[in-house]
Amino acid sequence: MTNPIRWGVLGASDFARRSMAPAIHAASGHVLAALATRSPDKAAPFAALAPGLRVHDSYDAMLADPEIDAVYVPLPHTMHVEWGIKALDAGKPVLIEKPVAMSEAEIAPLIAARDRTGLLAAEAYMIVHHPQWDCVRELIADGAIGRLRHVEGVFTYDNSADPGNIRNSAATGGGALPDIGVYTYGCTRWATGAEPEAITHTDIEWEDGCDVLARVSARFPDFTAHWVNSMRLLPEQFMLFHGDKGLIRLTAPFNAAKFGEAVVEWRGTDFVTHRRSWPGLNQYVMQVEAFGAALRGEKAFPWTLEDAAGTQRVIDMAYAKAGGRPAV
Repeated sequence: MTNPIRWGVLGASDFARRSMAPAIHAASGHVLAALATRSPDKAAPFAALAPGLRVHDSYDAMLADPEIDAVYVPLPHTMHVEWGIKALDAGKPVLIEKPVAMSEAEIAPLIAARDRTGLLAAEAYMIVHHPQWDCVRELIADGAIGRLRHVEGVFTYDNSADPGNIRNSAATGGGALPDIGVYTYGCTRWATGAEPEAITHTDIEWEDGCDVLARVSARFPDFTAHWVNSMRLLPEQFMLFHGDKGLIRLTAPFNAAKFGEAVVEWRGTDFVTHRRSWPGLNQYVMQVEAFGAALRGEKAFPWTLEDAAGTQRVIDMAYAKAGGRPAV
């Protein structure tokens, strides 16, 4: 029997506590083995989840732990590349929370470290591991909606009541586009296999150097796209792929099973609505298991650092069209 993959988590973030640590603990063939944090209070819920958890008081100490096989990095966005490279240099494959960097150029050193060490390094872009997105890709590729002409995407939430949240701080890489624009932009690229030729329009509202509401339009070779991302609106999410012979709609494209049931609906010129759903699947668990399969040489990890760089390129284009991020 193959030994379980022993994971270490760099930093006791709230997201790691709520989503990824439980996913590692639940994934078949994986063990949540260690956490790096100086705070006993933050370590307590992780230790309650995984009895026997080793708690290191520094990130470097955890990377030096010989009983760690893989590292998960949920640190503030601006620290991802630095600690991703340090994990690789310590001989640890690394899964880095999205966005993996704050610009496309910043990802190049991480790709170089991956290639130099020969170890797996990837962005934790969990949606590509959910079968609803395989379904969408197949429908588009098979011509179920004819020629794709337009994509509409929305992902919003409201964290205005939490000013201390790192997503509300420009210093820690905050903003709607880094946090959730990666989903509307990235899934458009993932589903269609296409890259935008240009950002044609931006309308961005800023608070303290962070984009809190971004309306962005893009032109792809064969279709247009319009995306709305906000940290100041009522929570909502959907994706719509509109063709000349039909359309596809996802009602919980990003937080499947949390925002709502994962459902893909599509209809064609006969106006008959077809529906598939995937109740109960945990895309974070599937992401961990996919990482493990890649480490064991069983299957390639589906989302590469080059894929992450492609989405970051679109975010960079959106900021550039808006005149750049404001000075803080």
